[in-house]
Amino acid sequence: MRKPLVSRGRLVGLGAVLALAVGLLLVAQALGPQGSQGGAARPAAPRDTWTGVERIVAVGDVHGDYAQFVKVLRAAGVIDEANRWAAGKTHLVQTGDVLDRGPDSRKAMDLLMDLEAQAARAGGAVHALIGNHEAMVLLDDWRYVHPGEVAAFGSAAAWRRAMGPDGTYGRWIRSHPTAIRVNDLLFVHAGIVPAVARRSLADINQTVLWEIQTREVTGLLGSEDGPLWDRSLVDGDEETVARQLDAILKRYGARRMVVGHSVVPDGRVTARAGGRLIMIDVGMAEYYGGPAACLVVEGDTLWEVRSPGLKRRIPLDEPAPAPASAPIPAPAPAPVLAPTSRAPLPGLPRRSPTGEAGCVADREPLRRAA
Repeated sequence: MRKPLVSRGRLVGLGAVLALAVGLLLVAQALGPQGSQGGAARPAAPRDTWTGVERIVAVGDVHGDYAQFVKVLRAAGVIDEANRWAAGKTHLVQTGDVLDRGPDSRKAMDLLMDLEAQAARAGGAVHALIGNHEAMVLLDDWRYVHPGEVAAFGSAAAWRRAMGPDGTYGRWIRSHPTAIRVNDLLFVHAGIVPAVARRSLADINQTVLWEIQTREVTGLLGSEDGPLWDRSLVDGDEETVARQLDAILKRYGARRMVVGHSVVPDGRVTARAGGRLIMIDVGMAEYYGGPAACLVVEGDTLWEVRSPGLKRRIPLDEPAPAPASAPIPAPAPAPVLAPTSRAPLPGLPRRSPTGEAGCVADREPLRRAA
């Protein structure tokens, strides 16, 4: 009688190995191609770095004020009287918060979409960054949505679809980065603090998009010192902020950081910490009553340009003014349109009912759900 080629014990062992391999294959399929949960792949990281750019125009928070947005773009020579791209190889950076507080965010987004294509054909570029108000809307937190924004889409249901993952506007926002570097300037909505600077720009951008996709609001997306919410660089004492920025900027190969989010008290594009931080949220929206003004970078020179064509060189070696002790006077807050039968998501820092005017507002983070 011949002996079997493989013993029974070996067959049992091979069976166990095969079962383990099948199990691992099933787990890998469930996790997706990049280790994501629920079979959904992590979003690709958008491009984050450009060099050799001759001219940069950076515009802060728009908050649904299309008219002011058009004014400042014309003043900076970005668009012509027909709202077509007129800036050649210029790069336009909009640092987030196109949405909320004003009625015409759809018009502003439509303009940005058109300018993206027109700028690319001319050798320039448009970079529309994600701000905290974009994140809030994408996560169905509608506390600051203006009724006019919804009316532009016809209904709350149409607004929700448009901002969803498959909607024209939601898909467009979800394709954008949170932080980029153009030449030696680092652009982000609120700021990058030392704890966040441990990450690469690609990691920051991919993580924010992933947290929007998975509705995870306890990480970068919802942290009060995260890139969409931080105010410590704007409000901290000059010496501490300068020291922090030295390390952060070196980490990213940058010379200055440009932020929106915190309205500058006197409505002027302002530098602090020896020019390491440039604050460009001048409160241009009607909600705040500030000027149509922006940052223009030409070579090593930084300018504030404001409608109707005024130009002021920004001093970089003077201390920035102290944060305002009271918010900039503003009209009454726009009525809040709550999402249909949905409460705001837990985890996002809570905004005050009177808004964000001034650098000292909106301190209280949203309490974590019990």
